[in-house]
Amino acid sequence: MIYITGDTHGNFSHVVSLCEKIHTSAEDVLIILGDAGINGFGKEQDRRLKRALSRLPITLFCIHGNHEERPQNIPGYAETLWRGGTVFVEPEFPRLLFAKDGEIYDFGGKRCLVIGGAYSVDKYYRLARGRCWWADEQPSAEIKARVEKRLEKENWRVDIVLTHTCPLQYEPTEVFLPGIDQSTVDKSTEEWLDTIERRLSYEKWYCGHYHTSKQVDRLVFMFQDIRTFPVDG
Repeated sequence: MIYITGDTHGNFSHVVSLCEKIHTSAEDVLIILGDAGINGFGKEQDRRLKRALSRLPITLFCIHGNHEERPQNIPGYAETLWRGGTVFVEPEFPRLLFAKDGEIYDFGGKRCLVIGGAYSVDKYYRLARGRCWWADEQPSAEIKARVEKRLEKENWRVDIVLTHTCPLQYEPTEVFLPGIDQSTVDKSTEEWLDTIERRLSYEKWYCGHYHTSKQVDRLVFMFQDIRTFPVDG
C-alpha cells in the first residue's frame, strides 16, 4: 500500500500508530510532503531519529521542505534509482528515501512529479536563536530549469504533482501566521509553481507546508492526516 501525509517536523507518533494499526510492512510506502524533519535537528539527533524510523515496518519517501537540509549536501548520501526516478539514500538507512526535484516516480501506476522547497517565514526567528536555516531551501534556477526541461520531455503531462508548497493562486490565506508581514515573504517559488500549474495537464496536486488539511479544486493540502494514495475525492 501507498500512503501520504503532510509535514511531520520530526514527530512521527501518528506514523507509528498507522504502522501498528494497519500492520504495515517494509514494502508499504509513506509519502511525506516535505518538512519531515529527518535532516533538520543536528547530526546526533538526526542519527537517533533515523535509527528509530528505520525500525518501523514502512518505507518513507520524503520531499524536500524548508526545515531540513538537502540530502545531496550531506556526506554519506548516494543517488539510486527507485520507482523510475532518482532518490537520495544512505546505505545505513535504505528505507529512508529523499526525492530529487524534477524526477517522476511511479506510485501505483501514477506518474508523480516531485518539486520540493519553500520560503521559511520563521527564518529570522530561527537564526536569532541559533537554529538551523539553509540558504538553498527554495528551488534554485538550476532546479527550476531541470523541472521545466523534464516537463517539456513529458509534453507537460503527468498524473500527479507532489510539492511542499502550493501554486500562489491556491495560497490558504486563512492559515497565515499572525504577525507576519506578507509583503516581506518571498513567494517566488509559489509564483513559479503558478506558471507550472497553468501549463500542466494533471489529475491531482498534493502539498503540505501550510499545516492545514483541505481540498480546493484538484489541489489537496495535507498536514497530520494520513490517507491512502491517491486520495479519493
